[in-house]
Amino acid sequence: MSTSQATSPTNCPPLEQALVRFIQDLRYEHLDAAAHAGVNRLMRDQLSLQVGISQMPWSQQLLQYATAQHRPGQSRVSASRQAMSAPDAAFVNGSYGHGFEYDDAHGPSASHPGSCVIPAALAIGEELGSTLEEVITAMVAGYEVYARIGVLAAPDLLRRGFHPHCVLSNFGAAAVAAKLRGFDAETTLHALAIALSHASGTTEYTSTGGSIKRIHAGIGTRNGMAAADMARAGITGPRAFLSGSKGFFKAFLQRAPADDAAQRFAQGRPFEIATAWLKAYCACYCTHAYIDALRPFAARRADVAGIHLKIAPHFNVVVGTANANAYEPKNIEHVQFSLPIQAAFALLGKGNGYRVHRDYLAGQVDMAPVIALARGIRITEEPALAKNYPGKFVADVTITFKDGSTAHAFVEDPIGTDQNPMPEDEQDAKFMELTADVLGTGRARALLAALRAMDPRMRAAELMGLCAAAR
Repeated sequence: MSTSQATSPTNCPPLEQALVRFIQDLRYEHLDAAAHAGVNRLMRDQLSLQVGISQMPWSQQLLQYATAQHRPGQSRVSASRQAMSAPDAAFVNGSYGHGFEYDDAHGPSASHPGSCVIPAALAIGEELGSTLEEVITAMVAGYEVYARIGVLAAPDLLRRGFHPHCVLSNFGAAAVAAKLRGFDAETTLHALAIALSHASGTTEYTSTGGSIKRIHAGIGTRNGMAAADMARAGITGPRAFLSGSKGFFKAFLQRAPADDAAQRFAQGRPFEIATAWLKAYCACYCTHAYIDALRPFAARRADVAGIHLKIAPHFNVVVGTANANAYEPKNIEHVQFSLPIQAAFALLGKGNGYRVHRDYLAGQVDMAPVIALARGIRITEEPALAKNYPGKFVADVTITFKDGSTAHAFVEDPIGTDQNPMPEDEQDAKFMELTADVLGTGRARALLAALRAMDPRMRAAELMGLCAAAR
């Protein structure tokens, strides 16, 4: 029997066959330099976020909840001395990593794979005693499954009000678990099929708030791992879980997958993880190009008479006029998902990073001038932006000055994207800003050095030990 036959399930559609075969056949040796570079920057970013965001009030509330509920195990919670079962640790760590709108993004799927696949792979890796070579292979398998399904589902998931990350993370985590635990093709199929029964989550938090959004990564990650455990126990799922008449695409998107969808999982395609985006600003990525466009005009703020922002319709659902509190935020979720507020922050020179949002939480930001400026910002939907720039987070900005002159700015690739990457020194500065206060400067630097080295022989447990709180 050929390798492709041995690693494909039978009696299921081509898309499902190709997806499972991709997971089964992937090897560490298949990862090219671009994929390894993506893994490295993603691991650095995600683990620094888990450490730093562990201190947020909702993170502490989550840890209290998880501690009361957790099952014993060897997998550690970042920035603590606690160990739990792999699903419970990944639930907490994934929630930390996604918990302050500062985590990675995958543009074409409008989602955040890193805060799913990294906590899942490391938690299972600790439990199994795995090396980073094994962890990274499983993590890439999960990232690619998550991202490639996401590309096939975009932009419909977002436009329909689903939170893509909360939906897709179930598939990503199930793929990680299947790969790292060495499932055969049939069990892998069922792990992913069962994950569909967990998939959920909407973006209503962008309109009326709710810190549950911070936990979406943990919910999807834990549920995807649970799906794999169910499959390992012999429970089965629908064989056409993606392309069936009541599968993922028809039920969630009211359409069939593209005719060539199975080709998305062909071996030899460029790795999606090589294009992983990092966030320079602590807000929804839909706002980032606008921040980049407006920052140069902060020095001329007194001369500005009007601001017009054109936006793709599916992004307007998330950060624009579809949000009930876009112009007058009442909580941190409103602020981080408000294009008018983030634009006003940029024009007023307040910055859009970690510090201003922590200051807002502490009640130390005077929002009156911010809201006053935001109210004067006009947002209109422009369908051509979605059509002409698929998978891009673009900004089209026109500023009118008091003397009647205008300025136009168009940003196709905001800072942090694969086409406009964040400089290495800025990545390191973000890492240290998030970790030094929690771990101490010396231990934060040691963690950064280990992540930059990314020795494939290193054990997952050793790496997570560097993320632990001091005794």
